Amino acid sequence: MKIVMFTDAYWPRVNGVTVSVDSFSHALLRSGHEVLIVCSFYPGPTSVERLASESEHEQNNREHTSREPLVIRVPSMPLFLSKEDRMAKIHKWFWVSKQIDLFGPDVLHINSEFVIAEFGFQYAKRNNLPAVYTFHTLWEDYAANYFPMVPVFFLKLFARRYLKYVINKAYLIIVPTLQIQEVVKRYNIKKQIYLLPTGIDPRIFEHEASEIDRFRDIMEKKYPSLTGKRILLFAGRIAKEKNLDFLLSLVPRIREKHPETVFLFVGNGPDLVYFQKECEEKSIEEHCIFTGYLTRYDLALTYAISSIFVFPSLTETQGLVTIEAMLSGTPVVAIGEMGTIMVMGGNNGGFMVKNDPDEFTGRVFDLLEDQDLYQRKRAEAKIHARAWTIDSLTEKLVQIYRDAIKSFPQKHR
Repeated sequence: MKIVMFTDAYWPRVNGVTVSVDSFSHALLRSGHEVLIVCSFYPGPTSVERLASESEHEQNNREHTSREPLVIRVPSMPLFLSKEDRMAKIHKWFWVSKQIDLFGPDVLHINSEFVIAEFGFQYAKRNNLPAVYTFHTLWEDYAANYFPMVPVFFLKLFARRYLKYVINKAYLIIVPTLQIQEVVKRYNIKKQIYLLPTGIDPRIFEHEASEIDRFRDIMEKKYPSLTGKRILLFAGRIAKEKNLDFLLSLVPRIREKHPETVFLFVGNGPDLVYFQKECEEKSIEEHCIFTGYLTRYDLALTYAISSIFVFPSLTETQGLVTIEAMLSGTPVVAIGEMGTIMVMGGNNGGFMVKNDPDEFTGRVFDLLEDQDLYQRKRAEAKIHARAWTIDSLTEKLVQIYRDAIKSFPQKHR
């Protein structure tokens, strides 16, 4: 098949949608399909540096999977409300449509809700093609973080109506979690709904012990506070909706009992400076390290050198970072909300806890103090994460595309 994926966010923008589009596109290529990605242009982030050199294993793997999807980057402009994000220029529609014509798609897959998504829906309508839409983000919950001056009730109402408008344009709906599936049903959408989480490529997280040791040395030279410490890792967007205030409030308590620990925050976001200042105000800046963005390769090695992955987010659509940590053999302590519930399914590969400081720290202490338990959870994590590998889930995505291509002409002659 020839598949066009539309997304407002793509590399170098780092978020769950980017990872989903990237993972599925490469898996589709490996399966013999052709993929074109239409996305907004993002200037490369100059702050991202490569910390580790690729191992021979990684180089060989890269050569084995060297095929890359075709990419159309649409000229864009920065968003005033979020410096990380950009909005494609809508007058580029005709230029984009001509490029897609040359590709000759069989099915369109829309992964966002803004200008690029509109390009996808318009192309589907003009060319009588099925548009599959993945509902990645619950904007009802996220909108307040971008418009703090607007009443939450109004924001939720607006987001709900806009999402219903977007969803009704699609032919088939993909939802990554059961929670989002319930939201679509609550919207009273009369469309076929498929449940399909985003998969992870396990090969990214396979590294030799010597390679992990070398990376640990690199990190300790760059961040001396890591030397000889057990790392409690958070990876994700550095933003208030990730509930990082909760995690920072636990630092003194955990450090008091286990002074050999240090907190490592990997990622960037609109509230990076805010949380760095908060650490200074709490006098914990020496025990909290913020790295900014890391490459996928360096992030995989960072999981491997960490003792526990700590994840306090309450609004995660899928929580794929928990699976990435597990694939690296790093046990997880996470709050059981939203996508985390589906991904972990209980205490698989770690502990899924309530939004309670005592329970969260208690489980962290259990893993730090009981080596038998820790080793069991490490082994359990790797086994549990295998169910979320990208190749097995891509087979289901291909079947969804085939269903769409087969049934669409019957309903839209």
